Amino acid sequence: MVTRDIIPELRRAAAEYPIVTITGPRQSGKTTLARTCFPEKPYYSLESPDTRAAVAADPRSFLDHLPDGAVLDEVQRLPDLLSYLQEAVDAQSGRGLFILTGSHQPLLQQAISQSLAGRTAVLHLLPFSVSELRHYGALDDPFPLLVRGFYPRLHEEKLDPRRFYSNYLQTYLERDVRLLLNVRDLTSFQHFLVLMAGRVGQPANLAALSSDLGLSATTLRAWISVLTASHVLFSLPPFSGNLRKRLVKAPKPYFTDVGLAAALLGIHDGTQALQHPLRGPLYENMVIAEVLKGAANRGLRPDLSFYRDSHGNEVDLLVREAGRLVPVEIKSSATFSIDFLKGLDHLRATGLEALDQGVVLANCKEDLLVRGMRVMNPWRVDNLWQALTTPAPSAATT
Repeated sequence: MVTRDIIPELRRAAAEYPIVTITGPRQSGKTTLARTCFPEKPYYSLESPDTRAAVAADPRSFLDHLPDGAVLDEVQRLPDLLSYLQEAVDAQSGRGLFILTGSHQPLLQQAISQSLAGRTAVLHLLPFSVSELRHYGALDDPFPLLVRGFYPRLHEEKLDPRRFYSNYLQTYLERDVRLLLNVRDLTSFQHFLVLMAGRVGQPANLAALSSDLGLSATTLRAWISVLTASHVLFSLPPFSGNLRKRLVKAPKPYFTDVGLAAALLGIHDGTQALQHPLRGPLYENMVIAEVLKGAANRGLRPDLSFYRDSHGNEVDLLVREAGRLVPVEIKSSATFSIDFLKGLDHLRATGLEALDQGVVLANCKEDLLVRGMRVMNPWRVDNLWQALTTPAPSAATT
């Protein structure tokens, strides 16, 4: 197994809390991570109907036979167990006793807030990061990676991405959606997913989606909520600082793994991705997801947003950390252009307080320093979150 970047944070959390809960999308490697890091602990999957029925029948007896804890997989399938788990860890007063995993955040979060508040650390495991993927070779070209995506099995077992994502949609996503929502027409739901992929990186326009699909905005809002809760989508909120500007108020949705978005759009190889009209937004999706992974693997929930005003001035990403606000422009081009700085220059001219020097993340071959702003290739950085939030040393100036 590839050594996951989150392991040091997982071990620190287990040394401080009696319970550690690992959430994340299906197939991100939660079970493998938990069993590999804690091989001495017995393992129980509550996805199994037999195991779930046996535990539900007598939860106290089940926990009494686990004095040293266990790995409990997919615990959102039996949320009532967490109340009994609270009693068990309070009586034992140990650390790192139980490692829980779960895929449905709303069900799990509700149970945690009611039963395990103050007793568990919550970590988010996303698909492979760039540093983890280096185990499989150099990342010279990001566009084949955009198509393949970052799910561990795709790389560990060399699976065909087209077949993988087709099965992922049918076996995981549709089942999870049925569990959380009463979706009667899966064809409309699949069409909705395709439209979401086609609008990746654009402020959500529920009125337009509603018109295209013939469904109510309330229904679409519920679908987006479930996809976010299941870690299929994430939203980047608009910047809301104190500026005398009319700013866009709608969030921008992205896919947690860009490979799924590419599959929904019918993009099946790197050349097609390179030439596709949505190449820029998909590349942007891939980069912002990488920033999220860098923070999540350190146990952090980053403060991220985007800037867009009513005149179309835009900065793709704003990263707030330690009192600094780092503006980031994302470009898929391999050739630097001074036009890349247009949005950053506009934001600097607003007089926004605590604004750091801007950063351009582009597919360039070398790092530059242009008018005090860093130009970096994100695929040569092991932790993009750290690179953006740590002031960089001087680079070649142009």
